[in-house]
Amino acid sequence: MLKLLSLLRDGRFHSGEDLGAALGISRSAVWKQLQNLESELNLTIFKVRGKGYKLSEPLHLLSAQTIVSDASHAPWPVFIHDEIDSTNAEGLRMAARGQSTPFVVLAERQNAGRGRRGRQWVSPFAENLYYSAVLRIEGGMRQLEGLSLVVGLTVMRVLHVLGVKQAGLKWPNDVLVADRKIAGILLELVGDPADVCHVVLGIGVNVNMQATDQVDQPWTSMRCETGATVDRNHLVALLSGELERELKKHQAHGFAVFQAEWERAHLWQGRTVSLIAGTSRIDGVVKGVDAHGGLRLDLNGIEKSFSGGELSLRLRDDS
Repeated sequence: MLKLLSLLRDGRFHSGEDLGAALGISRSAVWKQLQNLESELNLTIFKVRGKGYKLSEPLHLLSAQTIVSDASHAPWPVFIHDEIDSTNAEGLRMAARGQSTPFVVLAERQNAGRGRRGRQWVSPFAENLYYSAVLRIEGGMRQLEGLSLVVGLTVMRVLHVLGVKQAGLKWPNDVLVADRKIAGILLELVGDPADVCHVVLGIGVNVNMQATDQVDQPWTSMRCETGATVDRNHLVALLSGELERELKKHQAHGFAVFQAEWERAHLWQGRTVSLIAGTSRIDGVVKGVDAHGGLRLDLNGIEKSFSGGELSLRLRDDS
């Protein structure tokens, strides 16, 4: 089926006879595969008598060769899957099998993509970016402090470079345009966080998605914001290069050197919020983040910092 897709990816008409000849199958078998492409990958295929078949628009698939040869010099090896359960899960499996780090896992589609707090990450085929960078971390917990915030800041900068100028941050792991989510970060680790461990930087970016009924919160995409199709291969190369530079800076100096810039980019700075931890709720005003990446809240004149992977931040209705 994917061989047929590769023939159609140019967005031009191809006759059933030519497609069948290229694949070594009958025209009726071509028709069945076309139906499968539409149903399984949610693609729109035009069928015109006398012309043949074409995708509604050209399809630009991920290419390791294109990414590595990009002018921004993507620094890490890339492994691409047509479909996988989760790029984060595959990254952890590869690390367990001894794959040398750092490396990047990408997929055209995930069938079990994960967001924070066990949420599903919607992953339509060949539209968005499902990216996991796997790193070996040495030196204990200090190397992990504020790491997800540094990743979010880096993603935001890359979006700015590629035309999404209004992108900003929401503590701890979201990138928003106004109140609409455009990207999210999920960090997972295995090993001893006090000594040596592997960390997966999972990044999901809504790139060329224009419509879906599967997302249960306000969202946008790079294409929705810029009006243009985005080259995902260039996005990967640029993101990897920027991450390598910023992670080296974080390793050398910690989160404190990013603190002021992160606060300037925080869209909820000064807003009244509710911090949710399980069934507990704390109301306060966002003051910023501390030197370790924790959220600083003003609680009736008393400032406290909060951090933890299971915390969720929401705007108060009266904010």
